[in-house]
Amino acid sequence: MDKFVIEGGKRLKGEVTVSGSKNSCLPIFAATLLTDDACIIRDVPNLRDTNTMFKILRSLGKNVEFEKGKVRVTSTKNPINCIADYKLVSTMRASFCVLGPLLGRYKIAKVSLPGGCIIGLRPVDLHMKGFKALGASILMESGYVVAKAPRLKGNHIYLGGVFGSSVLATDNVMMAAALAKGKSIIEAAACEPEVADLAEFLIKMGAKIKGHGTPVIEIEGVKHLHAVDHTIIPDRIEAGTLLLASLITGGDILVRNAFSHHMGAFIDKMQEAGVNVIKTEKTMRLQPKKTLRPVNITTLPYPGFPTDMQAQMMALMSVTPGISVITEKIFPDRFMHVAELNRMGAHIQREGPHAIVEGMSKLLGAPVMASDLRASACLVLAGLAAKGKTSISRIYHLERGYENFDLKLQALGARVWREKE
Repeated sequence: MDKFVIEGGKRLKGEVTVSGSKNSCLPIFAATLLTDDACIIRDVPNLRDTNTMFKILRSLGKNVEFEKGKVRVTSTKNPINCIADYKLVSTMRASFCVLGPLLGRYKIAKVSLPGGCIIGLRPVDLHMKGFKALGASILMESGYVVAKAPRLKGNHIYLGGVFGSSVLATDNVMMAAALAKGKSIIEAAACEPEVADLAEFLIKMGAKIKGHGTPVIEIEGVKHLHAVDHTIIPDRIEAGTLLLASLITGGDILVRNAFSHHMGAFIDKMQEAGVNVIKTEKTMRLQPKKTLRPVNITTLPYPGFPTDMQAQMMALMSVTPGISVITEKIFPDRFMHVAELNRMGAHIQREGPHAIVEGMSKLLGAPVMASDLRASACLVLAGLAAKGKTSISRIYHLERGYENFDLKLQALGARVWREKE
């Protein structure tokens, strides 16, 4: 098992290219179960999570080839296995979205309850609500969800939850409804660009979908779907993380393959903090006007500020003079990184779903431990800004969502390397 060692205080500069979106490609891989035809997906990042999904598809009976960012998914001569095994699904929450396409295509699915990062309770009740509305029967059996339906029928489905819309539930129900009889309307649907990207993939396969990217999605079921060639959208969370790496080190980085129209809330907070945002259609750069100003942040479903950028923003605010209040409304327990930042000299106090950050002039390098994917990125940013050396253990969390992150940072001038734990 590797750890990162970072010698902080190096000003980052240069150009870097963002990889394809992890959160977009995982449900798109699941959607390949909706057809026997060949599906080609491009700009796929080489990550722990994408490789886990490849294993799941192969275990279900698909053939998966992956080379230089291009994935080709084809059918084998063997029948599809409609059971998604616990050993694989329990390691990654997004793998639960194979349930929708299995149910939609084969009328039966047995999928283990999901795992993933420890960032608080993430129930699957909205998924079950959607499938039941389409006519499926749902049973819980020894840690598995068993869904059956002789024929799915379109329905009007409200998917709003306690913490707003659910991305994976929207994905799952949309895939199941694509082959259902009649029209389905998903109300309170997630509006994230990754949901819209899945819808575009399905439309290229022959699905009839309207309203994706809005809170109301209409799906007219079709009898079958066909081959598709699709390019994944850029990872807006990686883009934001790299831009913050530039800012926290006082650097100057041009981030390529960054869609600014997917990052409105992030850009708004950067401008509020006193940063000049220079953007084109596919590039972004941050240039502070003067001293950074503290900002208050509340995470919300898209187009609100993304929960996946909360930890990274906390790292920046920890070295920004003044008081910032960060409120987490998607996963109220997503504050595992607070204790680790405080080990590095940050002054952060948690009060329920709020973190009160008193910005310090500097952080000090220290041994810290990554607890989840975005907390890992937060600690990398803190290490880049800190005085001295920071060692970050359990970086396998980081490798779930950032492709070659250490190599990208090295190319920008960072002093970061791997060591065995």
